[in-house]
Amino acid sequence: MKLALLQAKKNLGNTSDNPAVGCVIVKNNFVMSSGCTGINGRPHAEQNALIYSRNDIKKSNLYVTLEPCSNYGKTSPCVKSIIKSKINKVFFSLKDPDTRSNNKCTKQFKKNRVKVNCGILSSEMKNFYRSYYKSKACGLPFVTAKMAVSKDYYTKNNKGKWITNEFSRGRVHLMRQNHDCVLSSSKTISDDNSSLTCRIMGLEKRSPIRIILDKKLEISTRSTIVKTAYKYRTIIFFNKNNKKKIKTLKNLKIILVKTSLKDDGNFDIKKILFKIKKFGFSRIFLESGLKLTTYFLTEGLIDDLHLFISSKKLGNNGSNNFKKVIKLFSKNIKFVNEKVNLHGDKLITYRFV
Repeated sequence: MKLALLQAKKNLGNTSDNPAVGCVIVKNNFVMSSGCTGINGRPHAEQNALIYSRNDIKKSNLYVTLEPCSNYGKTSPCVKSIIKSKINKVFFSLKDPDTRSNNKCTKQFKKNRVKVNCGILSSEMKNFYRSYYKSKACGLPFVTAKMAVSKDYYTKNNKGKWITNEFSRGRVHLMRQNHDCVLSSSKTISDDNSSLTCRIMGLEKRSPIRIILDKKLEISTRSTIVKTAYKYRTIIFFNKNNKKKIKTLKNLKIILVKTSLKDDGNFDIKKILFKIKKFGFSRIFLESGLKLTTYFLTEGLIDDLHLFISSKKLGNNGSNNFKKVIKLFSKNIKFVNEKVNLHGDKLITYRFV
């Protein structure tokens, strides 16, 4: 099952509305085949494991991270394929919260004399599938926020671009490829001229869709985000009509979504998150400045926070301190999920209630 989980992690954030699933087929204590959910959600992990097996898998045991699907959709159900392959026993960790499949495979398997075992590695799997379970429960995407701070907790370096070291920045690229979209503000883009892509050899195609909040359409057409929109899908939520700018951005392949404002003149972030979910995105990586991140925290919209802490202080060269913010919301932190030393920098991952 741990091998199956490693398979599931391969395409996490790249399987559209479908969950990232891993599957391993074992016979006589030998791994016969393995598979994961394909890019954009198909084929399913079980189908891939069954198809790619080069050996006789009759009377094998199949391990899969999530309950096999029982419903007909764009493909036939995995349960049917497993039964047809004469698998002897199926182990799955968690029941699928999707009502079309929830708790339905066991009856079909037993009817066809396939043994079933549910619950192996369930606690670890519950953590892995938090985003999928949230998506099914409330229709909101899972939000992971990233914040880089100096040792004295400043989020902005007034005399340079970087706060953390290259190892921290490399880790951020890895995090991006596990999300289907990255969300930022035009202010952050203006300050950092970020590209928000995954720039690790072999993972360039895993760059998430880029979504920018820009109510007045202030983003510069000279910014890296705009210049690379022909290559990386980019969406801007805006409010102010500017026909000339709209035409220019559309010609540069930007997708524009006009969105109303609240009485206070700001976007209704929760409504925007629902719209993002309707676009088919379920895992958001929030990379923004102090203001927008604090707003997300205030509204209780952040599920995980990755805090990168530099080994160096900025002192008078720093601005926008994050220390008071994290203390204010510390009561909402469920627990610290991870602590990593990155060659001097520290990464602390907080899980929120």
